[in-house]
Amino acid sequence: MTAQDEKPPFLYVVVCAAGIAADVGRLIAAAQERGWQVGVIATPVAANGFFDTAAAEARTGRPVRSAWRRPGEPRPFPAPDAVVVAPATFNTVNKWAAGIADTLALATLSEAAGLGVPVGVLPCVNDALAGHPAYRESLIRLRGMGVRFGHPHDGTGGAEFDWERALDLIA
Repeated sequence: MTAQDEKPPFLYVVVCAAGIAADVGRLIAAAQERGWQVGVIATPVAANGFFDTAAAEARTGRPVRSAWRRPGEPRPFPAPDAVVVAPATFNTVNKWAAGIADTLALATLSEAAGLGVPVGVLPCVNDALAGHPAYRESLIRLRGMGVRFGHPHDGTGGAEFDWERALDLIA
């Protein structure tokens, strides 16, 4: 195989329902600038108005996914070379750590961890929720599985959400 025949690596971007999700296009653009092909998977709530799904689809050339495909339907994305969760909410982090896979996003994260696919996470959790014992235990469990975390963002809009840090976590 020649360098021309090699396909660029494929990144799954998992988007959760936090206000900062409106800017996920910045992460998609940064990933593409670094040579990644990108597919977006959103939690059902995130896909319902937390970010511009049409813009994400136009940017990636692929549908934004939030529901499972039907039996016999082709896979819309190739297998991931890495996964980024940004923004990652309290709910998603806790359910993922508990092994709950009741949405496509959570099932994708559970499978990625089980397959050893690098996963980077940018949490968006306020201080009150970040102090909850279940959340702290979830971070420990996920880190023990090899998941890499960036600095948490409280979602208030004070500090800039560091979208590109997610890509550094999977490098």
